[in-house]
Amino acid sequence: MKNIRNHLAAIIVAGTAFGVVPAHAEEFLVGSEVPLTGTLARVGTGMKEGIEVAADVFNRRNGKHKVKIVTVDDESSPAKAVAAVEKLASQGVVALTGGYGSNNIGPASDAANKANLVYMTSGGVDENLSQRGYKTFFRINNTAGYSTAMVGLLADMGAKSVSIVTSTKEAPADLAKDVEKILKAKGIKVVVHSFDPAITDFKPIINKVKLQDKSEIIAMVGYENDYVGIIRAAKVLKPEVKAMVGVWSLATAKMASDFPDLMPNVYGTALLPYPAEFKTAEGKEFAETYKKLFNKEPDYLGQFGYVQSMLLFEAIARAADAGTLKTGGLPAELRKSDKETLIGRVKFDDKGDNPFFSHRMGQHQSGKVAVVWPKDSATGKMNFPAVPW
Repeated sequence: MKNIRNHLAAIIVAGTAFGVVPAHAEEFLVGSEVPLTGTLARVGTGMKEGIEVAADVFNRRNGKHKVKIVTVDDESSPAKAVAAVEKLASQGVVALTGGYGSNNIGPASDAANKANLVYMTSGGVDENLSQRGYKTFFRINNTAGYSTAMVGLLADMGAKSVSIVTSTKEAPADLAKDVEKILKAKGIKVVVHSFDPAITDFKPIINKVKLQDKSEIIAMVGYENDYVGIIRAAKVLKPEVKAMVGVWSLATAKMASDFPDLMPNVYGTALLPYPAEFKTAEGKEFAETYKKLFNKEPDYLGQFGYVQSMLLFEAIARAADAGTLKTGGLPAELRKSDKETLIGRVKFDDKGDNPFFSHRMGQHQSGKVAVVWPKDSATGKMNFPAVPW
């Protein structure tokens, strides 16, 4: 036995002399604050899945460093989002990834900044989020990418009149203003109907669209429950429109499965079709890992969660190697990122925004989601004119 121990010791010493050391990856805690219950539970769950896929892929790839995700449900509430960030900070996380809804992300990222923790997200596009002068706030998407996609689709449809039905929450209101401004500049007739986020009966608004606006297209700017209410009201009143067009958290597999009677022919932002199709090696690894972990096809919410988290994990590893992670060097390391990702090029400006972000538009078709805009990224043809009823 003594000879065996001596032999093993000799092997270790010899290995060290040649630069080979026993495998021992340094592990970093990363906080994940996401809505897993409440009104944003569907989108929060999709983001959480993408974050976990990123951790799995990173931990297999990197070798030298590993990340461990600590998740806290913010219950779709601003106050609970702040409490989640404070709890994660107290547990010693080195950074945070997650968040959904600008009204939740705002106070949550305030709390993260006070704790000097990087807050990485794709769930909030309110322009005010990146105007606070925080060096700790980063996001991979923005309002411009969404408005460009929605306006591009409407232009391809040849729309001459559009009724915008928008929530008064910060991000939807900002996007609706952008879309309205661009459409009017193109000579398109636009009528805007703003609604309080607490509304449950959309029939009065849809009745105005039907009897007064008589628009060709209804553009919905809100969140999941808003879309469901708007489309249900439209199915009852049946305005003579050619299309129902929305934005985030609409063109997803989850919405198709949960509301099969409401989604046919509805449009929403979607970076990839459902079932997913990937051509790059990273894309295929993402999809395979997603299926392995969750036994289902990924959608764009998971794709966002994956991209934002992988960029964060890689920056954490670089900062650790440079010896700056514990001295506040992570924000500077993230700003060195310039990478072609599953959502396109990502490079952060001094405000933590990604100026290269652009989105695509998908359409629910027979239980699937086809990317229909722009044409050079399309996986299917638009069903137009077509509505769910």
